[in-house]
Amino acid sequence: MLTLFLVSGFRTPWGRFAQILALSLLTLTSPLTGLAQAQPTDPEGAWQGSLDTPAGTLRLRIELVIDETGTQSGTLESLDQAPGQYIPLSAIEVSGETFSFSIAAIGAQYSGRWNEASQTYEGTFSQGMEFPLSLARAEAVQAAFYDGLDGVWETTLMREETALELVLNVISDDQGTRASLDSVSQGAFDLAVTDLVREGDQVGFSVPLANVTFSGVLDSDTLRGRWVRPNFPDATLTWQRTATAVTGPNRPQEPTDPVPYMVEEVRIANPQTEDIVLAGSFTHPDGVRRAPVALLLNGSGPQDRDETVWEHKPFLVLSDHLTRQGIAVLRLDDRGTGETTGHYAPATISDFVSDAQAALAWLKTRPDVDPDAIGIIGHSEGGLLAPMLAAQDEEIGFIILLAGPGTTGQAVILEQTQLMSRSAGATPEMLAGLDEAMTALTTAVRTAPTQDAVPAAVDAALTPERMAALQIPADMRQTAMAQMTRTWYRDFLRHDPAVYLRDVDQPVLALNGTLDVQVPHASNLAGIEAALAHNPDTTLMALDGRNHMFQRAQTGAIPEYAQIEETLDPMVLELISDWIAERFETLD
Repeated sequence: MLTLFLVSGFRTPWGRFAQILALSLLTLTSPLTGLAQAQPTDPEGAWQGSLDTPAGTLRLRIELVIDETGTQSGTLESLDQAPGQYIPLSAIEVSGETFSFSIAAIGAQYSGRWNEASQTYEGTFSQGMEFPLSLARAEAVQAAFYDGLDGVWETTLMREETALELVLNVISDDQGTRASLDSVSQGAFDLAVTDLVREGDQVGFSVPLANVTFSGVLDSDTLRGRWVRPNFPDATLTWQRTATAVTGPNRPQEPTDPVPYMVEEVRIANPQTEDIVLAGSFTHPDGVRRAPVALLLNGSGPQDRDETVWEHKPFLVLSDHLTRQGIAVLRLDDRGTGETTGHYAPATISDFVSDAQAALAWLKTRPDVDPDAIGIIGHSEGGLLAPMLAAQDEEIGFIILLAGPGTTGQAVILEQTQLMSRSAGATPEMLAGLDEAMTALTTAVRTAPTQDAVPAAVDAALTPERMAALQIPADMRQTAMAQMTRTWYRDFLRHDPAVYLRDVDQPVLALNGTLDVQVPHASNLAGIEAALAHNPDTTLMALDGRNHMFQRAQTGAIPEYAQIEETLDPMVLELISDWIAERFETLD
């Protein structure tokens, strides 16, 4: 089924693409005007412009930095679709007269010249096609404020016999009145809402990722109107305001300052590539001369050092617990995410291995860690990387696989698709169609003789019948194609973890939840066990009632992740720290 899931784990093809989609929509532009000022002799600082896409207007913010040597660097932030995610710019050239840059992550370029009359850089944004784009000083862009909209608005959208719970969150701050959408039933949170406007009692907005527009009438705490998405019947929705302020979910396991251990912000250069500097946090127990240490490896998709997803921060919670138990921890932002440089979208499994090797090399230089007790804890895709690293580096002391795969990538995707779809209510007939479609598509990708041959193979396999089985609307065909033709996807489908597990001689702890619908426990633990038959220090456990995130769950379905207050089952935390403590001692 076509979804917009953003999950810390292996996903159906379109879920992994969803975060990149926000930037791939940057195709149409419109000018902004600003307050009068002189020609910018010092162009350093923030610049802002808007893009008029078919799905709505998106605001872009460019942050330009010029250091004391004159070196220029910068980032792009999509304020509406990916706030807080900073995409590095490259090939920057800026002066009082011209401004140009590239954005390798989305294959885009910009070139503009200063317009004194409008006090903007006027130029061309190119991404396959060319469109005009104006950039004004960010402080000159007027924020829009609308009274009476702040709060939490809830409704239910009926699609055939499926009820989808929707939540609209509206806040006003120094950036104006802004909104985001949660599709609770689908497990999609913080979807960007654009074009928010109020004129009298008329209210409208767009949701670009879902290609949705809404227009309605406000009456105190009720908002009633039409929900429109191409190729779907229009729906009448009535939103009820259930709270007057937007507050975050309760996450009692997250640590608060001050913490009883050292926290060091780190930067680690990857010597295998020039543009990657890994950013992260290293925590070390107080009063310990040399501690065992764990490198945490994120699940798939661009993740920060806390593995923030579904309104949880599982790696922050895990790091806090381990460090309190005398175990040092290094956790990192993925490349192109948070404060780590580089680009996530074109990265492959080998690239992520390279980043982890740089982190391990850094740990080996630390005098405050035990060089014989440097281990890896990998969640989901991180559990795929850990055996690859351990098989190549005998100095690694241990690995812990949290929902790590034990079968081929293709097998994981096919089984995951069935379980996720069944949990979402798919009928036996739908499941059969899904299996045929996904088997054909993944086989086409996996067996393509080269990466260059993948697009033609996918195009041929993605027939109208299979699009119908996968519930891919016609306007989303290219999105699905783009994800399935990525190098990462082909690498993953062809990956067999047994090849590496058979060469792992270090202690291994492998945990899977019995309610995991993303990396199913039975087949994957069996695969790990068979590949590690030679290893006497192997512990495998199926944890009853735990989901992919190792929460105590009722169904294991993805939408349940964010609804559960618990971030990580305390029993799982204790199991991990006890297992490490049994094998490695801290040196006071």
